[in-house]
Amino acid sequence: MQEFDKSISFDGRDIALKLGLLAPQSGGAVLIRSGDTAVLVTATRAKGREGIDFLPLTVDYEERLYAAGRIPGGFLRREGRPPEKAILISRLIDRPLRPLFPHWLRDDIQVIATTLSMDEEVPPDVLAVTGASIAVIQAQIPFFGPMAAVRVGLVGDDFIINPTYKEINTGDLDLVVAGTPDGVVMIEAGANQLPEQDIIEAIDFGYEAVRDLIKAQSEIMQELGLELATAEPPAVDEALESFLRQQSSESIKKVLVQYDLDKTGRDKLLDEIKETTITNVIAELPEEDPVKVAASQSSKVVSNLYKDLTKQLMRSQIVNEGVRVDGRKLDEVRPISCRVGLLPPRVHGSALFNRGLTQVLSLATLGTPGDAQDLGDDLHPEDEKRYLHHYNFPPFSVGETRPMRSPGRREIGHGALAERAILPILPPQSEFPYVLRVVSEVLSSNGSTSMGSVCGSTLALMDAGVPIVKPVSGAAMGLIKEGDEVRILTDIQGIEDFLGDMDFKVAGTDSGITALQMDMKITGLPMEVVAQAIQQALPARLHILDKMLATLPEPRVQLSAYAPRLLTMKIDPDMIGLVIGPGGKTIKGITEQTGSKIDIGDDGTVTIAAIEAEKAEKAKQIIYNMTRKLNEGEVYMGRVTRIIQIGAFVEVLPGKEGMIHISQLAEGRVGKVEDEVAVGDEVIVKVREIDAKGRLNLTRLGIHPDEAAAARKAVTPV
Repeated sequence: MQEFDKSISFDGRDIALKLGLLAPQSGGAVLIRSGDTAVLVTATRAKGREGIDFLPLTVDYEERLYAAGRIPGGFLRREGRPPEKAILISRLIDRPLRPLFPHWLRDDIQVIATTLSMDEEVPPDVLAVTGASIAVIQAQIPFFGPMAAVRVGLVGDDFIINPTYKEINTGDLDLVVAGTPDGVVMIEAGANQLPEQDIIEAIDFGYEAVRDLIKAQSEIMQELGLELATAEPPAVDEALESFLRQQSSESIKKVLVQYDLDKTGRDKLLDEIKETTITNVIAELPEEDPVKVAASQSSKVVSNLYKDLTKQLMRSQIVNEGVRVDGRKLDEVRPISCRVGLLPPRVHGSALFNRGLTQVLSLATLGTPGDAQDLGDDLHPEDEKRYLHHYNFPPFSVGETRPMRSPGRREIGHGALAERAILPILPPQSEFPYVLRVVSEVLSSNGSTSMGSVCGSTLALMDAGVPIVKPVSGAAMGLIKEGDEVRILTDIQGIEDFLGDMDFKVAGTDSGITALQMDMKITGLPMEVVAQAIQQALPARLHILDKMLATLPEPRVQLSAYAPRLLTMKIDPDMIGLVIGPGGKTIKGITEQTGSKIDIGDDGTVTIAAIEAEKAEKAKQIIYNMTRKLNEGEVYMGRVTRIIQIGAFVEVLPGKEGMIHISQLAEGRVGKVEDEVAVGDEVIVKVREIDAKGRLNLTRLGIHPDEAAAARKAVTPV
């Protein structure tokens, strides 16, 4: 196609679109730019593989260090595995895009967003989401769009669209809203305990901006003569569908009202119905029977139709009768139990959180500032992380077997959500300088393990003695939408997530929300329904919070005996080199002498860690003495290091020597220095003078007995 440019003036900032210039062999490509941040987004479609029964959509976000004018480190000098931030942005693009493709589409679709240039003002992620919609439309892939996304920040009392990095970091809200003409389709947010109504207003504010971007895309389509691509869904054999409904509907309904069944028992009975009532009955039909002919065309056709029937019946039961498969009311939370201190104190903090069949074990570890995750090789301006939340989802948690691999996108995404929920309630680094890591091990999964991780991790931090501002709890909300009928479900379990239309996770304290994540399986949700879901989550969160606090009302006063003890002190930044020493020799010596770990920041903040507090105090004393400014008239106990004809040199503090002139060694005349002191002797000295070059002149004369006694005790204020 010919080169096409369009500029959208959007909330005081231009978004420039360029089509037809780059990636001519892709299905669709757009270069989307704001400020000096530019992202190339492509969408390509290929013929689907035989036999698959899902949409093979792949979304990748790629970062190149040349975008920030940097060269990669390491031996190869090229980018390696994507950083966690890139994986999270890939998910951010995927989540609003996926529900907008027809559910029956089986073609291979790949969307790739590559950041070609990036400044420190404009984040590329929401640009990539909007660019993905434009690229898919241009590629003529069947799509229920257009779709767009914006970020909403809160600076003071004002919401702002697409804030800068600085505004995000200093504000109380980081909210991404994606939507279509039908409504909101995705939400991702972190907040500093904002009330529900503020969050609802922010989402509404963001969706208004989304509609402006959708309108701009429609104008582009009109100018280019593009229309949304459509395709006919595959035909469904009506005879086979009618047969399945007649043979199994009543049996499925009976299972769905056996409220005492757990997940395993329900799945087993549903599988038996499919096997005995359907597969066996079809096998007994004559070979020429149309139902048997249709069923034999694909091994998956019966399974898929049976799954669709089960979904319809479960949804109908909820909409028409207001009862869920486990007998709960729509706004009822499953039974909850919590335990803390489950493991020995070598694990600094531990908690087990159960909600129905979902079980999460969270483990908290306290580390030193040197344990912070260095993000220096990332494109993003953030330097390090002092709170790390990792989420593991082993196969046994759902009763399956599969090879164990490194964390996938789901694990990284769920860990990031729990991390975001807890960050606002952590104590400030100035008051609690520990680096914190929490690992959530999912031991059993039946819905909302990420919110279970939030609850379990809050308790684990409290069990570890972390003085959190307030405890956080979380709940996952679901939705069933049939025509104009909408039912919101509190605390969804696995089958309701799988067969429902929404997974909306809400986490927060009793003061407000700290994190949101909403994903849809339909093409959009009106704002009033989004608001209702947020409001309905509040009593559920507070109910869960009460159960948590009944187990552990407040953080423990004492840290684990095996947690490091941290001491902090401030030194003159000019003295950092003195403490480190040539090649790190000095600081290594202090570490070996005291058995402590020492970290020094560029601003002169020294953090000392040791399992035993006495060892940390010893290291602190040494560093204090090394960096302490000496004053005339102060008295010290020093050690004689060398002798010359006119006097003796004494080390009064580590690395600091002064000279006692022979005339200052004793009252009266001294014939030889060796008559008074020898190398290695400990002597009490006073600073007589500090000359213009900073040299110390010491004396043993005129020292009061009380001053000498204090020096011998080495009582130095720290």
